Amino acid sequence: MQIADVRDDIDHELVSTTQIHDKIAAVAARVSKDYRDHNILLVAVLKGAINTMAAFSQALSIPAQMDFMSISSYGSGTVSSGSITIRQDLSTDVKGRHVLIVEDIVDSGRTLDWLVKELKRRGAASVEVFALLEKPSRRETDVDVKYKGYDIPDEFVVGFGLDYDERFRNLDSIAVLKAEVYQGEQA
Repeated sequence: MQIADVRDDIDHELVSTTQIHDKIAAVAARVSKDYRDHNILLVAVLKGAINTMAAFSQALSIPAQMDFMSISSYGSGTVSSGSITIRQDLSTDVKGRHVLIVEDIVDSGRTLDWLVKELKRRGAASVEVFALLEKPSRRETDVDVKYKGYDIPDEFVVGFGLDYDERFRNLDSIAVLKAEVYQGEQA
């Protein structure tokens, strides 16, 4: 019996493990300086941002509280439904807090725009964003990403928390999935 290797479905690597960790370390140094006098709350959206949150929080030199939210605008496929559903809410009150949203990827920007507005509506003192990856060509909603990682082309990427149908999150780099794996699902 042959054991499947997740790398068999990968077309090519887009951002290496070293590049990811170097970028996270650089952004974490800047955030540590910017928030040195604040009680920062890091908020990540599950499940995709979990790897970015873990690496980023460990790279910070300042104390930081973490919380998680599960929201979705995707089903099990590759195209956003456009409708946002809260699956799990924060356990922390954001009122008066300085919040930094830690994102894996900004695609259309609709979900992130909703989240920024929602946290401000809940009374956060400030809301900023760190996104490891951005797809500028797919942006539909203008959302300010203060702390930027990498701009990537409009390709279907997986790894470092990003998935296709709950698979490939465990890759330690960002890679482009072979088209035949998801063919027929993109609109």
